[in-house]
Amino acid sequence: MATKIRLQRGGRKGYAFYSIVIADVRAPRDGKFTEKIGTYNPNTNPATVDLNFDRALYWVETGAQPTDTVRNILKGEGVYMMKHLRGGVKKGAFDEAAAQSKFDAWKANKVKGLDQVRENEAKSKKDAAAKALDAEKKVNEEIAKKVAEKKAAAAAAKAEAEVAANAEASAEEAPAEA
Repeated sequence: MATKIRLQRGGRKGYAFYSIVIADVRAPRDGKFTEKIGTYNPNTNPATVDLNFDRALYWVETGAQPTDTVRNILKGEGVYMMKHLRGGVKKGAFDEAAAQSKFDAWKANKVKGLDQVRENEAKSKKDAAAKALDAEKKVNEEIAKKVAEKKAAAAAAKAEAEVAANAEASAEEAPAEA
């Protein structure tokens, strides 16, 4: 039986969520599968992968053929790196401990890069929110200036009207006294 490692689609329309499964090549995409070895969520930044590493490595070493997307996911998670290192151990190039230390160093570097991507994403969101807040403050200040100018103009007009009314009243009182 020829097996493939492929994605099985789930989730709602426009928001795909995938299971990484081992299936017979003749089975339909979302149909019968042999084993589920993980999940893949491309909707997050960076994409979230939850993978049973040991089972994925087992299936790759036994000859299951991944699809292109799954191959990229497995490479990103280090399954092919570990397969390569295990091949070096079998050939006698280095021992198991050296292979594990190389893999751990590679994985630490990969995690560091992913953390930096998440940090940059959070920082850019924070900066965008700060810029939006500053722009809103400027708009509010301009509106407040216009309102203050209108109030000052209205107060000045009211004061002029009062002065004119007082002048008229005093002008009417002056001839009456005379």
